[in-house]
Amino acid sequence: MSEQVRSGGAADAGAALAGAGPAAELPLPASIALAWGRAERPRRGPKPGLSLERIVAAGIHLAATDGLGSVSMGRVAAELGASTMALYRYVPAKDDLLTLMVDTAFGPAPGAAQAGDGWRDGLARWAAGIRAAYRRHPWVLRVPLSGELLLCPNNIAWMEDALQCLAGTPLPEQQKLSAILLVSGFVRNQATLADDIAGGSGEAPEIPGLGAAMSALIGPDGYPALRQAIASGALDDDDGVDGEFGFGLDRILDGLEVLIRSAPAE
Repeated sequence: MSEQVRSGGAADAGAALAGAGPAAELPLPASIALAWGRAERPRRGPKPGLSLERIVAAGIHLAATDGLGSVSMGRVAAELGASTMALYRYVPAKDDLLTLMVDTAFGPAPGAAQAGDGWRDGLARWAAGIRAAYRRHPWVLRVPLSGELLLCPNNIAWMEDALQCLAGTPLPEQQKLSAILLVSGFVRNQATLADDIAGGSGEAPEIPGLGAAMSALIGPDGYPALRQAIASGALDDDDGVDGEFGFGLDRILDGLEVLIRSAPAE
């Protein structure tokens, strides 16, 4: 993708990849070649002013307003006042468009690794950045994960950001990558759960009296552990999805802290 779409460290990484010796000769999927600006652009077409950047932006707009299911090459073309065939001069297939949309929606890495901070604060900021991206673009959660997404420039910049957070720890590189996968998987799962509960609205509904309703359903006999939880008021607290996210992330970081402390120094 051109410099107008990718930015920050992703753009620098793209330039490096383009001249990466033998790596530059590797055959790339169409979406990756487009994302890194290594695909040949149409020199002229039937719709002046049409560009890859405008096509991706139109797809994001449709996904945000009408849902991911509304995104098709035909709908995007209509959004731009172009023919469907004109779009295929820029993007070979809908899957390629979705890949570009996701990477563009996430944007540049948040710069979570900051001088003077420990790995934990940095990784917590990084996780919060992912969560914020999902909240801005919940439709991203409905795009299946793929290897191509991992190779997109912004995604690679986010990976670099997380690795920088862990750079001062004694963890071997494989465990650093595993830690990043653990944290990102948790954030995606929590974001998906929150969006499911909210019915795609982005706002989780309040369920007043949940404990009382559940107590009435299960009756006085059986379910002793659940009845104890109901009696404590735990089902009616107001922590919501934010509280659950913070609790889960803290427990994951606690576990990583134990691992880091037990790792032999290099």
